[in-house]
Amino acid sequence: MIPPGFIQDLLSRTDIVEVVGRHVELKKAGINHKGLCPFHGEKSPSFIVSPTRQTYHCFGCGVHGNAVGFLMEHSGLGFVEAVQDLAQQAGMQVPQDERSAEERERAAQQKQRQATLTDVLLRASDHYRGQLKKSPRAIDYLKKRGLTGQIAAHFALGYAPEGWRALASAFPAYDDPLLAEAGMVIVSGEEGEEQKRYDRFRDRIMFPIRNVQGETIGFGGRVLDKGEPKYLNSPETPVFSKGRELYGLYEARAGLRQRGYALVVEGYMDVVALAQSGFNNAVATLGTACTAEHVHKLFRFTESVIFSFDGDAAGRRAAGRALEAALPHATDTRNVKFLFLPAEHDPDSYVRELGAEAFERCVQEAIPLSRQLMEAAAEGCDLGSVEGRARMLSNARPLWQALPQGLMKRALLGELARRAQLSDQDLMSAWQVQSEGSHGRSGTREAGPRQAAPRRAFDGPDDAPAHYDEMDFAPAGGDYDSAAPQAHAGEPRPERKPWKPKKEWVDAKDWKGKGGWKRREGGEDSGPQLPRRAPSSPVDNALRMLLLNCAWWERLSAEDHQLLHQLPGVHGELVAWLERHLVHHGASAWSVLEAAMAEDGVLDSARGLLVDLFTEDEPHFEVFQMAMRQLWIAQLGAEAQQLAMSNPQGESLERFKQLRARIQSLQSTALASGENA
Repeated sequence: MIPPGFIQDLLSRTDIVEVVGRHVELKKAGINHKGLCPFHGEKSPSFIVSPTRQTYHCFGCGVHGNAVGFLMEHSGLGFVEAVQDLAQQAGMQVPQDERSAEERERAAQQKQRQATLTDVLLRASDHYRGQLKKSPRAIDYLKKRGLTGQIAAHFALGYAPEGWRALASAFPAYDDPLLAEAGMVIVSGEEGEEQKRYDRFRDRIMFPIRNVQGETIGFGGRVLDKGEPKYLNSPETPVFSKGRELYGLYEARAGLRQRGYALVVEGYMDVVALAQSGFNNAVATLGTACTAEHVHKLFRFTESVIFSFDGDAAGRRAAGRALEAALPHATDTRNVKFLFLPAEHDPDSYVRELGAEAFERCVQEAIPLSRQLMEAAAEGCDLGSVEGRARMLSNARPLWQALPQGLMKRALLGELARRAQLSDQDLMSAWQVQSEGSHGRSGTREAGPRQAAPRRAFDGPDDAPAHYDEMDFAPAGGDYDSAAPQAHAGEPRPERKPWKPKKEWVDAKDWKGKGGWKRREGGEDSGPQLPRRAPSSPVDNALRMLLLNCAWWERLSAEDHQLLHQLPGVHGELVAWLERHLVHHGASAWSVLEAAMAEDGVLDSARGLLVDLFTEDEPHFEVFQMAMRQLWIAQLGAEAQQLAMSNPQGESLERFKQLRARIQSLQSTALASGENA
């Protein structure tokens, strides 16, 4: 294992413009460099390399990362190889890890063994591809399935000929133990003359299974005519595990970026047929149910996954297992849907018979995870009876509990409660669910959905302005519903001035948008609908800018430092971590900071905050100062709000006046700067 501290040091000494420039023609574009993206075809450059952040990002396909990631993605190097390559260029020596000599030796032997097995499997794959060209029968079969030679070459399809020992012509020693260890040859009987060896795959179309690095790790074989089993897979080997690998993921990497979602199907031929029809983002499980590891791996490449199943009973059962695997990963920023085809079709037959456009419509009509969960829980339940609704809730509870904490989980609780004809609070109380993520602690009861109190105006201190109410101090993007004071009994509500439009009113039906905006046909977006994300809060904006330009920390006052340290939850934790990093390592480019956050285990908690990191422009310090003013207005407003509720007198009243004056000063500065404070 390479020490993470070395990775940070390496990235700090690496010029990503120089690294990327060896493979991509870059031109200066302001403070950045721009070129044609090497990961997808384009005619106008949308690939940006940032020397200040030491990162790259493509606005066309969405790929992004640091110098190590670029070498891994573009050159197909493993992590260690990419680090060694960069270290050699920087004149640095990669340190040995802290394992003992015996452990390092065992790891080296295991790596060599795996490399040897993948070499064996690659040689077998090349042999099968050569045999396909010699078999008119196999070629005719693929043509009848609508496949072209180009798509067959893309997936490296082959043919295992008839005969018990056809692989003997591809390997110098058919009795090589590596052939059996790689799963290509079956050995039966005791050693000696009684032992028999024969090919595992015979008279089958061969689908090489490749890992994300493009190494051949196994095979799937399909019969050409009738026969059992219809599909035959490689056995578990040191390089192949069906519960972790997905067929077609290596080939679908570009398609995942282009289409923005992964389409999970059940068969090899489904993947290839969909790619032939333009759906180059399909992957398949390897003859086994979808696992949590499969879902986790997919979410490394995309934030949206659509599971496609046949509409028969077997497809429904497979959907149930996929639902259970996906639930723990279904955060608010991810999108999971379920597509059910007619019982007589699979994706392969559907696109061949009805066409790509019909299948695209099915994708657009896929069922969201929330609805699939409720339908799975209600299956076989009579919702017209109390008993049926109780059974539905019993089925739903373990599924709901598997969801990560977030807004979707809270909203789904309300949907389940309404379907069961209960209130949210009654259902929460009945389930007695313990929250695992609330405020970063476990063991606290999750609160039910907050019942917003009606907004009321209230009187401030005697010298407060007549129009004063709680909204004067509300932070941007927030509210004070839960703490809103009640109006004094018997006192009239302060009158508000009648609203008047600033400009001549234009009726909605006469409004015409500017620019090239167009309403989509039928009111629907094309392609699968990704979850809409709420705008970033002022706290998110301020902290994101500070992480991108951590040298700004030194330009802040001690009072600003204290304000940032007092931020609740993950924001305050990140501020504390950032100050520790600056004390020990000084200001760093974002790529170095990201590596340090990953090492210290704080990167995952910041994912939601950093969602727009690669797509926004380089911020200026003046913009950061605006965000800090918004934080101060929110913080001072909250304090003033509490004082106003206590009917302040004496020192409290003086403090209230000071807060009010400072808030007005900050708001005036914001207005003078053109901010929306």
